[in-house]
Amino acid sequence: MSNLPESSGSPLVVLGKIVSVHGIRGSVKVKSDTDPLDNALDYPEWILRKGDQTHSIKVLDGRVQSRVLVVNLEGVTDRDQALELVGSEICVAEAALPDLDTGEYYWHQLEGLQVITVQGQLLGLIDHLLETGSNDVMVVKPCEGSLDQRERLLPYLPDLYVKSVDLQAGVMQVDWDPEF
Repeated sequence: MSNLPESSGSPLVVLGKIVSVHGIRGSVKVKSDTDPLDNALDYPEWILRKGDQTHSIKVLDGRVQSRVLVVNLEGVTDRDQALELVGSEICVAEAALPDLDTGEYYWHQLEGLQVITVQGQLLGLIDHLLETGSNDVMVVKPCEGSLDQRERLLPYLPDLYVKSVDLQAGVMQVDWDPEF
C-alpha cells in the first residue's frame, strides 16, 4: 500500500467497508454499498480509509459471494495482512464516479440537503437514504429552524413528491404535508 497524496483534490465517496477476512491467502470480505454489489469492482484502485489514515491499493479481482464481495488486493497475500485492513472504508475520488443524467443524483449528494415543503416549511436535513423494495426513502432529521423535532421518512419519488433539487443551494423542495 502507498500513502495517498494529500493533494488528490476530489472529495472521497465511500463505496463500502472491509468487514472481515476470507480464508488464509489474504482475501477480504467487503460490504458494498453500490448497486449492484459488484459495481465496487469497476474501480481498479481503491482508497482505504481507517481512522485518519488513507492508502491507495489496487484491486486484483473479486466476486459476489452471498451478500458480500470477496476481493483480492495487491500486496495482501496472507490472513494477517488482510486482518489489518478490516474496518477500512473503501473510497474512490468523487471525480471517478460516472456522470449521471440530468435530474439523477448519487445518494451522497442528497445527504445533508435541507428539505423544504412547497409551502416553505423546513422539515429538516436528509440524514441518509434507505433502499426499499418499491422506492428509496429519505430519512429526514430535524435541525435548527425545522418545523418540529420529528424524524420523517419521505419517499424519494421525483415524479410525485420531490419537486426540485438544488445542490448548490443545499435544498430539496418537496410536495409533502408535514402533518402526514
